[in-house]
Amino acid sequence: MIRAFLAIELPEALRVGLAQVQEELKRSRADVRWVPVGNIHLTLKFFGNVPDDEIETLAQAAREAAAESAPLQLKATGAGAFPSPQAPRVVWLGLRGDVVPLTQLFYRLEKAFAALGYPPEGRAFNPHLTLGRVKSPANREKLARLLEKMPPVDWPPFEVKELILFQSVLSPKGSTYTPLRVIPLG
Repeated sequence: MIRAFLAIELPEALRVGLAQVQEELKRSRADVRWVPVGNIHLTLKFFGNVPDDEIETLAQAAREAAAESAPLQLKATGAGAFPSPQAPRVVWLGLRGDVVPLTQLFYRLEKAFAALGYPPEGRAFNPHLTLGRVKSPANREKLARLLEKMPPVDWPPFEVKELILFQSVLSPKGSTYTPLRVIPLG
């Protein structure tokens, strides 16, 4: 079995900024498990444990859905949180740009994977980059205040030309992601 997910990898240039945003939010001393900057990506589908022999089937379904999408331009925006900045549980950075074509791609992928027995997410697609997950209420109010005061980031847009089917290996030191298949857009 392979623990797998489909995602958009981020350019290295963006990771410097992501680290700076995390550092700013860490000043809250909130009890947050911060995602290592190298592991931040835009998840399109988390499959969980997949039999080894299904990986190519998933990749082929993704290829067919991605073939209908031209490359995308995305741009990071402001920080926020789910369910809300006042009650943060998941801290994220939003995305804008070609969000409509990205959303259309997401739903084509969901439909293709549902046909293979991987049920749809069940909630609306909200493209974001997860920065961290709040583990307890400690200093959560300080984190909420920092989120509300943080200005939007002003970074150059980045181009998305491919999707990556990753393997995720869990360990006590965190997750390690290994690309299994590269799926071009268009």
